Amino acid sequence: MLKHNTLSMAILAGLGFLPSVQAADEFLDKRWYVAPFGSFVNTGGDRHAADGWGGGLGVGKEINEHFNVEIKGFYEEFGGYARSDQHYIGDWKLGGGTIDAQYFFNRNKFAPYTVVGVGGMRTRYKEYNATGFIGEIGTGFTYEVADNFLLRSDIRYRYNNNPTVASGVQDQFHDMVINVGFVIPFGPKPTQVAQVETAPAPAPPVADCSSLDADADGVNDCLDRCPGTPAGSQVDAIGCPIKLILKSEHFNYDSAELTVTARRLLDEVATSLNLYPQKNDLEVQGHASSEGSFSHNMKLSQRRAESVVHYLRGKGISNRLRATGFGESHPIADNATEAGRSANRRVELIWIEN
Repeated sequence: MLKHNTLSMAILAGLGFLPSVQAADEFLDKRWYVAPFGSFVNTGGDRHAADGWGGGLGVGKEINEHFNVEIKGFYEEFGGYARSDQHYIGDWKLGGGTIDAQYFFNRNKFAPYTVVGVGGMRTRYKEYNATGFIGEIGTGFTYEVADNFLLRSDIRYRYNNNPTVASGVQDQFHDMVINVGFVIPFGPKPTQVAQVETAPAPAPPVADCSSLDADADGVNDCLDRCPGTPAGSQVDAIGCPIKLILKSEHFNYDSAELTVTARRLLDEVATSLNLYPQKNDLEVQGHASSEGSFSHNMKLSQRRAESVVHYLRGKGISNRLRATGFGESHPIADNATEAGRSANRRVELIWIEN
């Protein structure tokens, strides 16, 4: 049913009985035009006159989708007859003008309209000569033959209040006027402007967070609840730091003095900690291998832990830092090999849950 109605409307639009898509754009046609016309006047019985002919010229402009405004001038003439014996006694000569408002139901090739006009008219009849008010109302149509040529016709009822004749005789007249002519717009007809819908710019591609690891801690950004983890930290399953290990080569032999490499690494750690939003307490734990006495290793590991704490505090770290020496009591490798002993000589930064 919908397809049938749509087809019917398309056929009617093509015949000019329904507004077309193109007609909507023609509402922008606001050219001035001239409209010459010829008239047939069917005189009312109150005039006691024959029917007559005339003509005139209108000048107008399209205002919007529905309205035209037009100034029109005209001249008409017809014979008058005596009321008693119907013999000819003189001519009626009418000249005047109106301001018309035309309402168009559409702007198709065939365009019907209604019209209302008000103005004045001077009448000459025998020895009488006077000017009075006229009002007109009617209906008509235009038919577009070409871009700059339209046929036009309308039929109007005209009321004329004009005290032209001698006292005691009717001075309000009611006539019917049929106008036939054409319309000539000035200038080229505006072309239809296509409505081009600009597609919105595509949104920039959004990287999949599962493939990103901004802080390089081994936990992708989708799961990482602690972004910006200090470089080199060991983290848990959700990316939060657990500890950071400084190996034995970061200290001079049998000493708590930091090497150049250690200082460079701690500078990076300090920068990360200052930027890191979570200010957990940190325990700096010193560890040693099994070489040397137990007492010596405890003291060495404590001094190394304190050396790291002192350096970090000097870099403005706001976390609470606590140094603890564990000596050789927490090995992470076999002390029977040099590689194992080297791994056991270390300092660890441990994040403590607050």
